[in-house]
Parts: sequence; structure tokens; C-alpha cells
Amino acid sequence: MADGSWGPAALRSPFLRFPFLPMAAGHCNGVCSRRAISSFSSSPNTSAPPSLLVFSGGTAFNGVIEELKKVTTQVAHVLPVSDDGGSTAEIVRVLGGPAVGDIRSRCLRLSDESTFEALAVRRLLGHRLSLDASEAKTEWYEIVEGEHYLWNGVSQPYRETIRAFLVYFQNQILRRSNESFCFSNGSIGNFFFAGARIFFQSLDAAIFLFSRVSEIPTESLVLPVISTNDRLTLGCELWDGTIIRGQNEISHPTSGCMEPINKDCTSTTALPSRIKRVFYMSSEGTNLLHEVFPAANPTVLEQLGKVDCIVYAMGSLFTSICPSLVLHGIGEAIASRSIPKVLLLNGSHDRETTGLSASGFVSAITDALNRTYGDPDKSLKKLPSDYINSLLVPRDGQVTVDVHHLADQGIFHVVTVDSVHVPKVGTIFDPKCLIKALADLISAHKDSMLHPRAIAHNS
Repeated sequence: MADGSWGPAALRSPFLRFPFLPMAAGHCNGVCSRRAISSFSSSPNTSAPPSLLVFSGGTAFNGVIEELKKVTTQVAHVLPVSDDGGSTAEIVRVLGGPAVGDIRSRCLRLSDESTFEALAVRRLLGHRLSLDASEAKTEWYEIVEGEHYLWNGVSQPYRETIRAFLVYFQNQILRRSNESFCFSNGSIGNFFFAGARIFFQSLDAAIFLFSRVSEIPTESLVLPVISTNDRLTLGCELWDGTIIRGQNEISHPTSGCMEPINKDCTSTTALPSRIKRVFYMSSEGTNLLHEVFPAANPTVLEQLGKVDCIVYAMGSLFTSICPSLVLHGIGEAIASRSIPKVLLLNGSHDRETTGLSASGFVSAITDALNRTYGDPDKSLKKLPSDYINSLLVPRDGQVTVDVHHLADQGIFHVVTVDSVHVPKVGTIFDPKCLIKALADLISAHKDSMLHPRAIAHNS
């Protein structure tokens, strides 16, 4: 290294000197966001911004984060830690531990952009190395030695803090001399995250550090659904009895561990049968098909008891949403709340959901929360309407909205939201329109709680 002083004391020193600064705080048109905000400030009793808990993965919901921040920053983002594709797979293979790719992705989207330095930090932590393995390794050494142009604009305290954990990550790789680490397409944010997690021996501490470095609002929580230092492996059972091991093998199988994941819904072969359920599998020992039952993050359960609205975001249904729902306590907590519980329906099908209608999405979420096909002693018997009471649907989407079957499930509130078409992705929600629809829905629920007789009379 250019500077040989990076021992344990140096790792602690920049962290202790790090400045923990105060944080900055139907039909749609260009004023959606202003209308959404005003819907929460129309009366003294509803002036506080709403609090949400969002179940999502690391990609699809990212596109609406900027609009959501205009309405509220009081959001608990609950994310799975079982991703095993891309550079995350290489980190887990060599160093073990939970996958941090989805968490890193959401932290970056929530990070501050208000200053030149904030943008520089975001650019650094969002950078990916070259696909060419040799070029990637050369670039990595330039970054870890502090000589890369990406450090431009990053002040000394931030530089020392970030670089310390990148160096620590590098040291951990070198200690595994029997493993050759491939830096191809590697995410600097993932490397920083992994270094912090191993140093603190805590995923929560790593998230806290990353959140402060990237200046995420303190009221915005990024929560792993399972708080663990262990590797987690997702599996699924198909209706024909086939068992598939690994999140990436379920959703976007690739031929190489480090190649970019192509999420084009037409780019992968179809599953031999529909997915029956997802579950967690042993990552250690000889019986790797053994099912395990990790505990839900207590902070997630705590937030479920507090928030004003629960959202099941668009994205990979079985590998992004359901892994957070199958854990003990999640279904119980959601069913106990009388608040808006909103499903954001996908605008297009993927390998996991081919042929599913809207009611099929609802059934999959209900089965996951009820743990219907797992251990019968741990299953619930709740109705779909106990978990979902509203559906937001992108206009002109691929997924059939079978309103009669939804009504049979007890779901009568279905709202169509304006959409946009994105090449290689398909139909997605127009972000402004989606957040306006969500804001109106929460506001209407608050009004019904404040004035139940007037609402009942008008209806």
C-alpha cells in the first residue's frame, strides 16, 4: 500500500474522528408531489408526515425513492439478505456472511445529494469496477491506495473513514490465501459494507456507518429482515416438487458468478413449474437441502407495530418480497394492524410470476405470511384481506387484474395508476403518480379514522 499505517488503531481513529453531521432533512400531472404533500397538511390533525414500512428488493422500488422523499422520509425499508448474484456472490463465497447488495443499493438511493462532497461520496460508493478481471484489480488497488480520481471531492475525514474499511476488506481477502478473489464488476459500496460488517462483527453497525457516511436522514431506516452475521441461502419448492437452491438460480440464473445480472424478463428460460413457496436452507454442513428457520429482525417487528402504512413493493415477488414475509412473527404483526396494507402490482411478468394474475400475487403473499406450505405447527390461517386491503395497478400492465377473484379474497379497493414504458423492463409505475396515489390512500384512511361517521354517511 502507499501508506503502511493502516493497523487496528488507524481503523478506529478515523471512525472516532468521523463527523456525524446533522441530517438534511387516478390521473397524474406535474403537480402530483405537491398535491401529495398538501394532502398531509390540510388539517392540524394530519400535519405529521406519514410513516411507512416497505417490503422490497434492491432494484424495482429504487425508482420511486426520490418522489417518496418529497412526501415523507419516515420510511422503514425492509430488505432481504439472501441475494447471491454478482459481486455479492463473490464476497459471500470468499468471506461468508449475509448478502449486502440490496441494502447497499437502497442506502445509495437514500443518500444525500445536496452538496458537492455528498455527490462525490455517492459516486465513489456507487462505482463498479471493470468487467475485465485484470483491469478491475488494477482499478481496485488505485482506489484502496487513495490514488483514484473517485476520491476527488471527498474531504480528509470522509476519505480516512471510507478508505479504512476498504483497506480492512482487502486485508480480509489477503488472509484467505487459499481463495482467489475476483474483482470483476465489483461494487465499491459492497466492499465498504463488507469491510465494516466484518470489522464490527455486526450487520446493523455496518448499516449505521454506511447511513452516516452517505448522510441518510436519521428517520429513514434500512433494515435487513434478518439481522445476522451468517450466510443465508434462499431456496424454493416448485409445484412439481423440484427444489432450487440459491436466489439467483431461482430468479436470474447466470453462467458465471461475477457477470452482470440481466433482469430482462425475456432473457431467462422459464421455470419447469410455478413456485409453490420459498424458504431458507442450511449454508453449512453436509445436508445443504435442510430447511432452517432464522428469526426476524426485532426492529422490523417493532416498526410493523408503529407505522401508518405497510407496502409490498413491486419487484421479484418470490425472491425479493416473500423472503421477508415467511419469517415467524411477520404475518402475526401485519394481521394485527388496521392500517392501509398496499400491494404495488408489477407491470410485467418475470421468470417467477409467468401466468400469475393479480389474485395470484395476493395468494402468494398470503401463503408466505401464513407460512401455508411450511411446518404446519407454525402456519397461520389468516385471510388475504388481513394482509392486503388495497391494490395499486400500473395502467396497461401485463398482469391480469381479475377483480372478481380479488373480491372473493376480500380486496375491493383497486386503483389504476398512470404508467410509463421502459425498454427491456416493460411497464412500470409513473413515480409521481404512484406516490400521489399512495399518499391519497393514506390520507383517506386517516380521515376515516378522524371522522368515521361522516365517511360512513357519505359512502
